[in-house]
Amino acid sequence: MDKLREKVRNLLKENKVAGYLGYIEGEGGHPLPHFFTKERLEEVERAIVPPDNARYPLDKILESLAAAYPDETFAIQVRGCDERGLNELYKWGQLDPDKVVLVGVACTQAQADYCECPAPWPSVIDYGEKCEPVLQSRRVSRIEALTQEEAFQEWLGHFERCIKCYGCRDVCPMCFCKECSLEHPELLSTGKVPPDVIFQLVRAIHMAGRCIDCGLCEEACPAHIPLRVLYKKANLLVKDLFAYETGSPVTGPSPWKSLGEEVTLEPKPM
Repeated sequence: MDKLREKVRNLLKENKVAGYLGYIEGEGGHPLPHFFTKERLEEVERAIVPPDNARYPLDKILESLAAAYPDETFAIQVRGCDERGLNELYKWGQLDPDKVVLVGVACTQAQADYCECPAPWPSVIDYGEKCEPVLQSRRVSRIEALTQEEAFQEWLGHFERCIKCYGCRDVCPMCFCKECSLEHPELLSTGKVPPDVIFQLVRAIHMAGRCIDCGLCEEACPAHIPLRVLYKKANLLVKDLFAYETGSPVTGPSPWKSLGEEVTLEPKPM
């Protein structure tokens, strides 16, 4: 922890960043996202690394900061999935990599096993140590072993629990579209709970090749839909079809940026 705090303190004191987006201990010991600045440097002593089960979409918060202060450079605490998210946001032009400084945290083995994460550490490690990656998802393997009808019925049962709260979309650091197809009345019916099955399938298509497997959508879902399994499988399909590794800095740009003319939700003129 001392190494991480010292790095943050030096970044702020030397004016290398306008602020650090990390975590602070809130009331009752619960970790909360916090923006540390040079003006309140003493707060760095309260900077923490949250436990494995307490995470927030810091990438998404950084997007808002960068949009409000485009000329500033910010530091951000990242785990492996957070850095994958940043790499995708760079590719999609949502963030400038030259204006982001990483403060890296390696996940514990328990967290890596829980997430079935193949890369549970960032490229820069300021806290923690590398653990063993999980190269194959047992949850995905179980679904793949089902017959087509069995898989269809299982996912149908999951989707019928959806209450259309949009929690999965709102917490996702990779949902940055200005117009969301999940709210477009010509694509999806409105006023229905559970929504049409296509609601979850539309989002799954959007997450293919974009999901960075942070798991926040599944954690936020009040209906306990195993969204992470769905998106893991979608990413595997993109990898097989396009040899594209989501979140990797060396396998870009995204295939969705090179599939022909731009697609919008607006109809073409007659």
